[in-house]
Amino acid sequence: MLGVRCLLRSVRFCSSAPFPKHKPSAKLSVRDALGAQNASGERIKIQGWIRSVRSQKEVLFLHVNDGSSLESLQVVADSGLDSRELNFGSSVEVQGQLIKSPSKRQNVELKAEKIKVIGNCDAKDFPIKYKERHPLEYLRQYPHFRCRTNVLGSILRIRSEATAAIHSFFKDSGFVHIHTPIITSNDSEGAGELFQLEPSGKLKVPEENFFNVPAFLTVSGQLHLEVMSGAFTQVFTFGPTFRAENSQSRRHLAEFYMIEAEISFVDSLQDLMQVIEELFKATTMMVLSKCPEDVELCHKFIAPGQKDRLEHMLKNNFLIISYTEAVEILKQASQNFTFTPEWGADLRTEHEKYLVKHCGNIPVFVINYPLTLKPFYMRDNEDGPQHTVAAVDLLVPGVGELFGGGLREERYHFLEERLARSGLTEVYQ
Repeated sequence: MLGVRCLLRSVRFCSSAPFPKHKPSAKLSVRDALGAQNASGERIKIQGWIRSVRSQKEVLFLHVNDGSSLESLQVVADSGLDSRELNFGSSVEVQGQLIKSPSKRQNVELKAEKIKVIGNCDAKDFPIKYKERHPLEYLRQYPHFRCRTNVLGSILRIRSEATAAIHSFFKDSGFVHIHTPIITSNDSEGAGELFQLEPSGKLKVPEENFFNVPAFLTVSGQLHLEVMSGAFTQVFTFGPTFRAENSQSRRHLAEFYMIEAEISFVDSLQDLMQVIEELFKATTMMVLSKCPEDVELCHKFIAPGQKDRLEHMLKNNFLIISYTEAVEILKQASQNFTFTPEWGADLRTEHEKYLVKHCGNIPVFVINYPLTLKPFYMRDNEDGPQHTVAAVDLLVPGVGELFGGGLREERYHFLEERLARSGLTEVYQ
């Protein structure tokens, strides 16, 4: 109680101090400053890195960026200001008045009253050069600086917004977020090659495991989510997964983030496909609305023509075809495939891309795959000699498969038969 009284006295004492003559500068991000609706001389403070310096007879122009947006904020200062340390790449703190800009290139600008150089940068030695579009291979040599470039900055902001949109979608849809373990003893029915963990140095004991059992970096959080869905109905995780696949292709990464979800009491693929389509569209629309400049840069320099494709996907309902229909479409195609399409064989990336193109570049759900292509726990459709299961993949333009899922087999005798055929009965007893 005494501590509380002392705190109240200190608050009263501080509040009774005379107000300064000028309101202290409000600290804003560059993004917030650029988006200010009423730029009428409000005193603000920004911190960031200089992107360009231009000196005229009476005016010094700086462009400062803090990573919050692709666009930089123009700072206007007196040319008499000591500008020897105001170099490209230097970090600065600028205080001044946010005013409307007389130029058509930007809506607002910061009329500087004080510029403080926090960290000087020698532009000659700095590996990122002003107005140079460095190739990605060159930027790989400087992982600590490459995030300052426009391309990498845009990609990371887009990824951040997409991550937030994914979490927001699941939260708004009533899902519980589960943090599944990164270190695990299971391999999730052989989803990929595993990275095995072993202690290093003096801790390593020959022929002994640190956890008493072999431990690996996770390839999937599915088994943990299945348990959690028995208590929370709708659960998801979005975290790092690891695959020890020795491949140099961009489709096979050693580490990547994966969305996984489990829903109890779902008895039709239609319900599952609705969640997938809504997640895809909600995330895409959020990124397009929150990062328009970043998306535009990517469409211009990284993936030309993708903007119209995205808008086309958002305007249309996703299509649904069966695996059997997909194989027939591929067999009738005039295109020659590296892998001949046959019923019972898995769909390759070239097949997936053709199917999407054939369907008008609209995302396509392919459902009801042969039992032999999917895990043992997929629900049997009981459809005679073809013998398919209630599995679904979503194919999207330019990529192929983006989502995969299916209904779980809940009938005990079906699971017993599957385990027996696979020789796994003794393992699960």
